[in-house]
Amino acid sequence: MNDLPVAEASTSVEAEASARRRFPQISAHAFEHPLDRTASRALQKVVGLDWVIRKFLAAIGERRLRLLHLGSAVRVDEQQFPEIGALFDEACAILDIEQRPELFITQSSEVNAWSIGVDRPFVVVTSALVELMDERELQCVLGHELGHILSGHALYTTVLMLMLRLWQLSLGIPGGAVAATGIVLSLLEWSRKAELSADRAGLLVSQDPQVSYRVDMKLAGGALCEHTRVEGFLRQSEEFRAGGDLLDGAIKVALLLNRSHPLPVLRVAELQAWVQSGKYQTILDGDYGRRGEDEADTWLQDVVATASQYQEGLSNSADPLISTLVGMGSGVAAAGGALWNFVSRRSGGAGGGTDDES
Repeated sequence: MNDLPVAEASTSVEAEASARRRFPQISAHAFEHPLDRTASRALQKVVGLDWVIRKFLAAIGERRLRLLHLGSAVRVDEQQFPEIGALFDEACAILDIEQRPELFITQSSEVNAWSIGVDRPFVVVTSALVELMDERELQCVLGHELGHILSGHALYTTVLMLMLRLWQLSLGIPGGAVAATGIVLSLLEWSRKAELSADRAGLLVSQDPQVSYRVDMKLAGGALCEHTRVEGFLRQSEEFRAGGDLLDGAIKVALLLNRSHPLPVLRVAELQAWVQSGKYQTILDGDYGRRGEDEADTWLQDVVATASQYQEGLSNSADPLISTLVGMGSGVAAAGGALWNFVSRRSGGAGGGTDDES
């Protein structure tokens, strides 16, 4: 950890956390980004994806994934990293997650964290991330991962990780990469949108926009950002989004295609926009959807919310191609689905997909 000795830092964080608001029975829809919801619906329409999920998870198995981390990572509990465990417990309490997921720390030089699993999702953070973030920032990241679990993202994240490995293996097989590309692109696009929702969950845990902004800044610049001001990074974000000509806009789109996460400057901009909209404060004031109250949301409501998000992005941006950047979600997912459907028809189809909406 940074800045304070462990005991002193833990005490200060616990005291600060005790004053934070908690959100009993908060629904994921309360903080879900409209683009995430629409991309998730589009992903469910990709023919063949359900078949992939069933086959892959039957072959790999959630138990095997857990055993892999149980054997090669350190589980956080009352004896191993108890200070981090306390941060995790507090994040669970804030988001009212009664069944605490397991938390593992794995040795890696990559700054990363993820939530995977099906029936019993668990969270993994790398040692590099723990070393990079101070305690409040780390708890924000843990809240981010809990947001993924609360939103039901862990299932598709698991499939994405497995599909990326298959995709790499299939590059040497004639036609193999084409068959996998549609699903991979759809999953990547969904993943980028899912991160926007999880960022909001992280902010609900930290309850300090500056902490959440610093997380994105450190993801971009590393430990050297420890004593820099967030304001400069926010100005950098504005410059990235507003500047350039049509070619610059096209390059921005291309930069995203093979990424599972949005660029840090875009993530901080989306989070800042959510704060400035007043919706974050509304949740802090206790006005939010509870679990079981909003399952009746329809596809049409999702489309309306997404259209409003697109329009807001367009009206607030000077980038000539920002409409393409903001509106990639349903387009890439639909293109991925069309490609997969074409390949399935030509090859006789692995099939098994469903058009049902859930």
